Amino acid sequence: MPRFSYTAIAANGKTVKGTVTAENPYSARKQLRTRNMHPTRITDAGEEEQGKIAILSSFGKGNKARILEFTKQLATLLNAEIKLTEALTVLVQQVSDVRLRNAIIDIRDRVITGESFTDALSDYTDFFDIIYISMVKVGEVTGSLGQSLATMASFMEKRQRVESKLITAMVYPIVVVIASLFAIIILTTKVIPNLTNQLQQLGQELPASTKMLMVFSYILINWWWAIIAALVGIGMAYRKFIKTNRGRLIRDKLFLSLPVFGPLVKQRVVSRFASTLSTLLGSGLSMAESLRVVAEVTGNVIMSKAVKEARDRILSGADIATPLRESGVLDPATAHMVAVGEKSGELELMLKRISENLESSTDVVIERLAAAIEPCIIIVLVAAIGFIAYATLSPILQFSSTIK
Repeated sequence: MPRFSYTAIAANGKTVKGTVTAENPYSARKQLRTRNMHPTRITDAGEEEQGKIAILSSFGKGNKARILEFTKQLATLLNAEIKLTEALTVLVQQVSDVRLRNAIIDIRDRVITGESFTDALSDYTDFFDIIYISMVKVGEVTGSLGQSLATMASFMEKRQRVESKLITAMVYPIVVVIASLFAIIILTTKVIPNLTNQLQQLGQELPASTKMLMVFSYILINWWWAIIAALVGIGMAYRKFIKTNRGRLIRDKLFLSLPVFGPLVKQRVVSRFASTLSTLLGSGLSMAESLRVVAEVTGNVIMSKAVKEARDRILSGADIATPLRESGVLDPATAHMVAVGEKSGELELMLKRISENLESSTDVVIERLAAAIEPCIIIVLVAAIGFIAYATLSPILQFSSTIK
């Protein structure tokens, strides 16, 4: 259904802006009037606005921290037996992000007109993903929306905690690399050219290491734009390549087969699968529907294919452990635990244990990788700076010995 941007005068006389979903501009105006608002401008949101939303949503996917806070507060209000529309009205006043506030206003107004909360959320997938919408749908159907949102908030909090650990572990290496690269660029573009020019004017023969450094310096100074263009081109080509099924498959296979990071990637994929599936099953969603949702959010093509095959087997009356084992993503022990949980009827509990065990082991792996990466980066950077120092000092020492 089309979306329209509007400017209207509210009942209190204030001018408000936002978006509304309607079949046509007339329906949009009629919908606004039912909210005691006098529309002064109605325009089609169009592709331009959707493009802006897509660009903004690519950075943080609608700000996960704000969505988490909104979910926790909404769950608290609903569990206190406050009506959904009243709870949304309260939260609108507390949301500082303009885009999210406008989205919540539109969702609240659509719920007031009789539309389901699930359908209203479905138009804002840049904020609320398929897991979120599925959990809300179950909560609305079963009459336990507050509990479903509380479960979703806990799930989001756990996922963000793991992601923050990965980010924290990479902060120090990234800062060291950036600072060192900046120092190398300054040395090769400012110090080296001046020094080598002076030595050449004195007729000093330069060693091979210094000549190599001069070539590198020349490329950085005169062809920096080509280097940037090449990097941008490679980045665009990579993004275009991974949008294809073959590209995503090659990328995910490569990540899983990396000698050091492969096991960590595999643990993250399996942990995400186990925690998501156990959360959805615990909320009351059927196995087939839960697997459909999980297949879209695993973040790995190989795992997604295995989950889809597992769903097909479930619909045909077979087990789900076999395609997961055959995918190669799950190790034999984890696949066996899934099979045991399925046979005993305690798959949800078994998946929860698998997720907790993998998260614990992931923390250990992250700590070890961080401890190993930092000295490796320092060694490489020291070697690079040491080579620059050698190439710089070598001709100076030669020149000094010649004078003596």
